[in-house]
Amino acid sequence: MRIAALILGLALPLFACAEPEQAAPAKVYEEGKHYTIIAGAKKPANNQKVKITEVFWYGCGHCFNFEALVHSWTKSLPSYVEFTQSPAMWKQRRPGVPQDMMWTHAKLYYAAKAVQGLDKLHMAFFNAMHKDRKQLLDDAEIAAIVDKAGFDGKNFVGVMNSFAVSGQVKQADDRQRQYKISGTPEVVVADYYHISASKAGSQAEMLKVASYLAEKLHNEK
Repeated sequence: MRIAALILGLALPLFACAEPEQAAPAKVYEEGKHYTIIAGAKKPANNQKVKITEVFWYGCGHCFNFEALVHSWTKSLPSYVEFTQSPAMWKQRRPGVPQDMMWTHAKLYYAAKAVQGLDKLHMAFFNAMHKDRKQLLDDAEIAAIVDKAGFDGKNFVGVMNSFAVSGQVKQADDRQRQYKISGTPEVVVADYYHISASKAGSQAEMLKVASYLAEKLHNEK
């Protein structure tokens, strides 16, 4: 019994001195490696919410795949983040495709917002292009997709060609030039930080970098 007690007595200090497991440190993302600062951009003001902008195109297969990640990610965003989307636009050079195709697709997005149908129509347009192989250029084709989603297709086409939507498309075009967007999808935080999949490492990492930068800006306020 004395020997057993002695062994137990020696063992107890060992257990008492054992260090508790340490939580893995939060990943730190680096400028130039995981994200860049947009040339000429002004550092965000301290009295605003942190805006995160996804730049996308309905015809982009990578954007189509990215939407599921974005949808899940936005559900857990903190209250200090304002998430927005902005269509990308550049001239098409593929045979048989109008050069202004992306401008037409940008109108789809802003018309969907105008009729308060973005929740349903956003993915309807993605699915039409990537599952049904539609080009979303013909008014009748667009109207049919909108009708199927439960909205007035004829009215929608009229809204697409409205002055208000044209103005929003122009703003989106100016915005992508300001961001110096070269592909899609890309993410911009506070009109200041630019994130691409090639820099971040993957689409999932793009969103992690965006959350990291948003928190960083929020904590600086």
